[in-house]
Amino acid sequence: MKSIIKTSILSLILSLNLSAKTIHVGAVPVPHAEILEVVKPLLKEKGYTLQITEMDDKILNQALNSGDIDANFYQHKPYLDEFNKEHKTDLVELVGVHIEPMTIYSKKIKNLKELKNGSKVSIPNDPINEKRALILLDKAGLIKFDAKNFIITKNDKNLKIITLLAATLPRSIDDVDISIISTSYALAGGLDPKIHGLFVEDKDSPYINIVAIKRGNLGGEKFEALKKALNSDKVRDFIEKTYKNSVIPAF
Repeated sequence: MKSIIKTSILSLILSLNLSAKTIHVGAVPVPHAEILEVVKPLLKEKGYTLQITEMDDKILNQALNSGDIDANFYQHKPYLDEFNKEHKTDLVELVGVHIEPMTIYSKKIKNLKELKNGSKVSIPNDPINEKRALILLDKAGLIKFDAKNFIITKNDKNLKIITLLAATLPRSIDDVDISIISTSYALAGGLDPKIHGLFVEDKDSPYINIVAIKRGNLGGEKFEALKKALNSDKVRDFIEKTYKNSVIPAF
């Protein structure tokens, strides 16, 4: 009996040690999981194993809140704030990594001046990114948008604005005249900002993509190691050389 108890205690200790040295991060594939792959060897040098699980963006915050993963990497701070407010959760930013400028894409026109009366425009349907897309349309001179009151005050071309799940925007681009898509979904959908992009969000965008964790894990050793690795020169060089201004380091 004593032998069984000792074995159980030893197994528990080994399990806890393994957990303390493993960092499980959920992420969307592009560019987030690709960036995390660069971080793996940096963390290994510090004695940590980085486990990356590609997940649907609709469940990443739920998975983090329930403890299925240690961190997630797919969203910007305004989106996280809205999620916390809606779901009464307490997920926080660990580190900011990069900016994905939102871009107006089209496979039907080469210039926004070619848009005709009644043209179809698809944008993300979540409130934060819908607002962001409408602000971009305003900056492109296509509409006038009162961001404070969330009202389109002028739409001279009578643009038909359609809201869709962000992940489906690249697949539906042939059904509309222009579509406003974030870089992660655009790259994953085979769109090249330099070929299909007509108007790009300012580089000083406040929508920095972050790694999120539970508040109680702030300051934890393995999380501090992850934070440092993600803001390393190696990650900056990878982002700049791989995505060439389609994705911009935020550090």
